[in-house]
Amino acid sequence: MTVPASGTERRIALIALGAAEYAAVELDEHDRESGRTLVPAGELASWVAATEAEDGPRWILRSAAEVYALLLREGVRIGRSHDLVLCHAILRDTATVPAPLPPSAAWEPRQPADATPSLFDVFDEESGEPAVVAALEQYRAQRRVIAAARDGRLTLLCAAESAGGLIAEEMRAAGLPWDTAVHDAILTETLGARPAGGGLPRHMVERADEVRALLGDATLHLDSQPKLLRALHRVGVQVESTSKWELSTQDHPVVEPLLAYKKLSRLLSANGWTWLSEWVHEGRFRPVYIPGGVVTGRWASAGGGALQLPRNLRPAVRADPGWTLVVADVAQLEPRMLAAMAADEAMAEAARGGDLYAGVVASGAVATREEAKYAVLGAMYGATSGDSGRLVPRLRRVYPRAMALVDEAARTGEDGGIVSTWLGRSSPRPSDEWMRLQSDATAAEADPAVVALARRRARDWGRFTRNFVVQGTAAEWSLIWLAEIRHRLQQLPPVFGAAEASGPFAREPHLAFFLHDEIIVHTPREHAEAAAAAVREAAEVATTRLFGTFPIEVPLDLRIADSAEK
Repeated sequence: MTVPASGTERRIALIALGAAEYAAVELDEHDRESGRTLVPAGELASWVAATEAEDGPRWILRSAAEVYALLLREGVRIGRSHDLVLCHAILRDTATVPAPLPPSAAWEPRQPADATPSLFDVFDEESGEPAVVAALEQYRAQRRVIAAARDGRLTLLCAAESAGGLIAEEMRAAGLPWDTAVHDAILTETLGARPAGGGLPRHMVERADEVRALLGDATLHLDSQPKLLRALHRVGVQVESTSKWELSTQDHPVVEPLLAYKKLSRLLSANGWTWLSEWVHEGRFRPVYIPGGVVTGRWASAGGGALQLPRNLRPAVRADPGWTLVVADVAQLEPRMLAAMAADEAMAEAARGGDLYAGVVASGAVATREEAKYAVLGAMYGATSGDSGRLVPRLRRVYPRAMALVDEAARTGEDGGIVSTWLGRSSPRPSDEWMRLQSDATAAEADPAVVALARRRARDWGRFTRNFVVQGTAAEWSLIWLAEIRHRLQQLPPVFGAAEASGPFAREPHLAFFLHDEIIVHTPREHAEAAAAAVREAAEVATTRLFGTFPIEVPLDLRIADSAEK
């Protein structure tokens, strides 16, 4: 991903003046308007394509979700953008500059179902000038905040976030290749044949009947939590919920079939035949991604459950004939980010060789890989009890810099403060109710129950801020990785001898899936090795862009295969 210096690139703000027309406003090096072209909506795609081919400007968009989606439908792709909505969220909340952006409802994202070609709800039908003024004022305000950052990190973050907005729309347009016959076969094998007249498949019925027999209630409605809990209590299974974790602590014959039934029920409701008919069309799964949908900067999904695909359905992800998949994921991304952020060379040494947890064992901090995993996750998530709570103090002795970083983030959160990721995304402030509770607990005559509750809430918020800095920085690494992959794939020529894939990516390697620290590239076989090299190079560049020469390894588990099955 290239982030050119200010003033060295052509920039065009693309602003809707209503449903029928757009203004393409060119900016000079001082962010002043230097030219304007009015483009009828029906000619927008061809005009953008011609301008993109000319010199690839940076397009200033309200939101890629609203504008780029329209261009992709016409087969038009753009290289670079500045996404005003995505960047507004970062620059409004960042605590890394003296004066962040003021909040503005006009720059909040719209719900995906409500996204339309019109970029503003209020505009002048005659001239559209208020829309132009609003867009340019917002862009200039964002540029001022970015310029106020001391080290350029916000520049990189906003560029990466904007690239993520483009990538999200491209992945939806391209879709993830999906074999419905394989999916149906998995459902049939796991759940039983789909009932012709509705109802539950056979294997679920069998498990349900087994549970009812063991609980002595032939009519029990297993999907009713209160009724199921009462039935469990009657046979001596004293649990407060039916979570897998709590049920697994009980020694009773009903636990195994009940957990099996719940697993089958989740598969049927989340990714069963109804999901298949709703979300997979013409051999493609097209979820709705929401870049920055989580406060840490992680992506969310507004439809299709792209971020919760069960492992047993991965065989249904299959490349088209003549194509293949490059599947890559990062092992232990978050602790690697922690080591680099803290410049903890001992922890970075543990991360060398591929398995960080094995390196923690080799350091003498703990005895087994399982203990290492409990300890590292406990350190990042603030565990204070159980195996994690017992093991975390050992990490403080061996990795003092890494532990000091997350401990300080936790203390800041407990005090009601704000923490920031490596590039400058900042955590939200605690709620007013949280602040009032902390204030009430400091009163001279404070109720001990209030004091205890305030301390518990403070620790909870401290655990959130402890993890925020690590998870958020990992999300930044992943964004840069994605952007660098995209940039490299775009350099590969189209393959005209291969069978066509989907939409604007019919002949070219392209990103097809992203899940936090995993990507899938769909590529013509001729480009498989080149696409794999692009993925590896992008990971190296992402690490260097964030941490310079600090010696942290971020290895990939990468394979080229026709299916995403692990």
